[in-house]
Amino acid sequence: MDWYLRPEGRASRERLRALRSMHWGKRCFIIGNGPSLKKTDLSLLRDEFTFGLNRIYLLFDELGFATSYYAVSNPLVVEQWPDEIAKVPCPKFVTWHAHKKIDFTSSMMFYATRGTPRFYTDILQGLWVGSTVTYATMQIAHYLGFHKVILIGVDHSFESRGKPGSTVVAAGDDPNHFAPDYFGKGCLWQLPELEISEQAYRLAKVQYEASGREIVDATIGGKLDVFPKVRYESCFGR
Repeated sequence: MDWYLRPEGRASRERLRALRSMHWGKRCFIIGNGPSLKKTDLSLLRDEFTFGLNRIYLLFDELGFATSYYAVSNPLVVEQWPDEIAKVPCPKFVTWHAHKKIDFTSSMMFYATRGTPRFYTDILQGLWVGSTVTYATMQIAHYLGFHKVILIGVDHSFESRGKPGSTVVAAGDDPNHFAPDYFGKGCLWQLPELEISEQAYRLAKVQYEASGREIVDATIGGKLDVFPKVRYESCFGR
């Protein structure tokens, strides 16, 4: 209800309305944060529409460019790095659950979340996160009108073990993401819920296909088997 009543929520909905179907018929890349990014030639993405997730901005200096859009769904990420996220130089989609933890900038949009497992084609109604910001971003990309989504860096494989969904404190360098300091020593993070994520991805596959669109997976060595696999370089005619 707060998302409907508070000024930040109203402003967010106005900004979201302005983006509806903006990229109709285009393609985009959703960039996960797995170690496979270190094997991926990201320079090929300079002129593509891209969505970066969570702490992807750690790569921006190395790349020499920022992603077209940015998304975060886990309040723990926002709570620990609010200033860094607020400075990401592109339109940002941020979970309303963290709205008290970060400054509301002119390039930011808070979105509401729902508890019902489904794919929301109208994110003005909110969206279901499905235990992964990647799924939240698939709903955002669909709303923006993209017809083809290409996944990279979605390794769907983690070395860390424990109860899925539990919050843990990182004990050292991060082996699960593209940088050792991504969730480095002392950082809080939640262990992945891969089964729920796979359920969500299947919903995305069904909805994209029903809309005459597609999601393909170009992750190098990725373990996700929901979407058709393509070779990354082939996306650029190589």
